[in-house]
Amino acid sequence: MKRILSILCLLLTLTLSLQAKKRQQPAPTWPDGTPMEAWFMDTTRVSVETLGRQYLVTDYGVVANDSLRIQTQQLQHVIDLAAKQGGGVVVMPEGVFLSGALHFRQGTHLWLKQGARLKGSDRISDFPVCETRIEGQTCRYFPALVNADGLDGFTIVGPGTIDGNGRAYWQEFWIRREWNPQCTNKDAQRPRLVYISNSRNVTVQGVRTINSPFWTNHLYRCERVRYLDCFIYAPTGGVFDFAGREHGAPSSDAIDLDVCSDIVVRGCYMHVCDDAVVLKGGKGTWADQMPENGPCERILIERCHYGRVHGCLTLGSESLHDRNVVLRNCHADDANRVLWLKMRPDTPQHYEYVSVSDVTGRTGSFLVVRPWTQFFQPGDRPDMPLSECNDITMKNIRMKCRNFFDVGTSDKYRLRNFTFEDIDVSDERGAFDGALIENTTVKNVKINGEAK
Repeated sequence: MKRILSILCLLLTLTLSLQAKKRQQPAPTWPDGTPMEAWFMDTTRVSVETLGRQYLVTDYGVVANDSLRIQTQQLQHVIDLAAKQGGGVVVMPEGVFLSGALHFRQGTHLWLKQGARLKGSDRISDFPVCETRIEGQTCRYFPALVNADGLDGFTIVGPGTIDGNGRAYWQEFWIRREWNPQCTNKDAQRPRLVYISNSRNVTVQGVRTINSPFWTNHLYRCERVRYLDCFIYAPTGGVFDFAGREHGAPSSDAIDLDVCSDIVVRGCYMHVCDDAVVLKGGKGTWADQMPENGPCERILIERCHYGRVHGCLTLGSESLHDRNVVLRNCHADDANRVLWLKMRPDTPQHYEYVSVSDVTGRTGSFLVVRPWTQFFQPGDRPDMPLSECNDITMKNIRMKCRNFFDVGTSDKYRLRNFTFEDIDVSDERGAFDGALIENTTVKNVKINGEAK
């Protein structure tokens, strides 16, 4: 009996000790010290069984594996029927379904089962021009293959594939660029793959989004959105112009966040011929005075794997105010850059409280802060604010770099309060110079084995 009582006392002591330690652990916070809501830590996945009645598209006249039939009207009919009857899940079974722009309604969701492939038309006429948002501007342009506007609770679930079928668009872009070096992204007239706007409580889970003609996933004015365990891909080579030069899929950004808040990107694989996660919000000398523009804030990117990308986390070039952005516990196979702060001379910008930590792998440049002048158009504004980057932290970094510190100063922006802590990297360029940034903190930093 004494032995049993002793064991019970020991178990009680251990339980109380664990509970005390748990209480002592600080609650997660954003880089500015404000609490991080529990929602960001919730790893619960959506079950399609909870989303309502299921509408199998092949039960409503949609034909699988017809490589010549554009079935936009038939697929849209199923979406509209589901919405009219109270909502539910539009289900795509195994097979290929060719379509132009689809528009999901309130209460509807998309489930792509194993082997299902929603494939975009390679004819721009199947994407009728509408008012939308592109490259930091609200204008008339082409919609995406999958569109959702003004929805609460919209969900896309895999494991199937949304395939942009982008090769013809990519080739046309590079041909136009050869003919006219000033050809912009919009001039080439390409649809995006997924565009979600003015929506909240959105989950994109376990789906493959590949071969987008333009940006792969674009969110505008959205909040509380989760990208969970997605595979996002566009080729970085194998596309040729008429001169035989090889290119990749141009401007195929993985996820563009445009005036968005409370976003989680977790466990995703990204390999695209441009930037991976990009923060946007407007561009132009008067962009901060325009109501359709705005900030991005409370963005969490974690446990992601990057193949080849231009930038793992890019702020700009069409950005105004980005705050409380966290990238952590990620690995890059071959990134051109990890943290890229694009500074537009024609736009007032403020990037603050950004944290990049626990990143491994290989990159060209780790930190890049440079003026971005592609297609910029400076205007006349006597009170033009000075752009600024402040309170940027890089911690627990173990990478092979060609240029760890790729930073340039300018009279158009101010850099201050950067922290480099617990860093051990190889660096071919060896250009680290904390004096370029006001109030730089350097703690336990080794570059090529040498303490800084």
